[in-house]
Amino acid sequence: MNDAKPTRMVMTSCLWLTLFLTLSLTPLLTACSDDETPAPPQPTPTNNGAVYIEDEDKLATIYSLRDLEGDKGRLYEMTYTADYKLDEALDFQITSTRTLQQFVFMHLFDRQSPKTKSLKLTYDAGCSAFACPDKNTGHYLMGRNFDFGHFRTGTGERIMIPAIVVHTAPKGGKKSVSFVDGQFIGYESGFYTAEGNDLSMLVALPYLLLDGINEDGFAISVLKLDGNHTWQKDSGKKNIFTTVAMRMLLDRASTVKQAIEMLKEYNMIMDEFKASYHFMMADATGDYAIVEYTNPVVADDVYPETMEVLQGHDTLRYVTNFYVSPTMANTEHGFNQSDHGKQRYDIMKQSLKEYSYRPTFEQGMELMTKVAQGPESQLSTGFTQWSEIYDLTKKHVTMSILREWGKRFEFGIE
Repeated sequence: MNDAKPTRMVMTSCLWLTLFLTLSLTPLLTACSDDETPAPPQPTPTNNGAVYIEDEDKLATIYSLRDLEGDKGRLYEMTYTADYKLDEALDFQITSTRTLQQFVFMHLFDRQSPKTKSLKLTYDAGCSAFACPDKNTGHYLMGRNFDFGHFRTGTGERIMIPAIVVHTAPKGGKKSVSFVDGQFIGYESGFYTAEGNDLSMLVALPYLLLDGINEDGFAISVLKLDGNHTWQKDSGKKNIFTTVAMRMLLDRASTVKQAIEMLKEYNMIMDEFKASYHFMMADATGDYAIVEYTNPVVADDVYPETMEVLQGHDTLRYVTNFYVSPTMANTEHGFNQSDHGKQRYDIMKQSLKEYSYRPTFEQGMELMTKVAQGPESQLSTGFTQWSEIYDLTKKHVTMSILREWGKRFEFGIE
């Protein structure tokens, strides 16, 4: 079976995309001769301001951004040294892009926030991920393609995004590196130096991550599902939003087991619009899990609310864009009926089986190329913005963008 045909939806139907439009570790691609010491990385100069930011640490964070390709505006790296106030974010009980916006305005901006409008965009989405040990080294790997196509409403023009690598080292928390699609807050490729862009929203990047790894080798990624958004309603628990949960786990969890126990302490609420998500997580001990929120009743007024942890079998080492829980199997969004990501899922299933679920690093990267998506495919439900292999043992990430497999970027954690 093939992936479902791409669907286009307005921006307000997707996680993060109703956010408003307003406003380290060095990658190991530095060129030098054998007898030459690489120059320290320098921030990319920009004339753009940050109208709503006054704090020196926040400004230093914003202006730490550097273009990893010199001047292409496609891949940036940031060292986030300011306080992004995770405790306050957890107490704020963010449950949607709307309340995430409110938190940013109230707790991370220094000046009164502006009136803003939602972006008018359409998109198609589909991602792939797996977790396996490396046959050659014994290291534990997690592979990840982030697939998301942004289009302008009316014209169908594809919007090229800036991918942003964010290094964080919170006081009392764990160091991590995470990855953000800058278009989710209205920034397009080259935004940092293109005249007229306000940079204030860069202070929100810790809460916009799509995948990442921390200093203990715990890694997590989020993948889209169809159907109603998750909405848990236990009155005895605080509420938490998808990306806030991911930030909490990278900052505070060392293992998959710890991450699962932390998630159980919160009501997960995945926005106010029709789209849900599941998590693929793995760690340096070799543990891995898919976390889904399920409900076997699929109806307009019924929401996924039961947290399920799926692990312990090799057939649960890979995931795309339908539910893998047996609870959801015979629903339109489950593995027996959904076509969303089915072709990519079958490719990973067959390849990993051939590798005896122990691919080498290069085989893992090759697998990411097999399930990558581009505009030429009529079966695409996304557009591969980046591909990664996480080495959880080394706490290291190898990344390619836009299916440019011959060019790799390397990131680690000090």
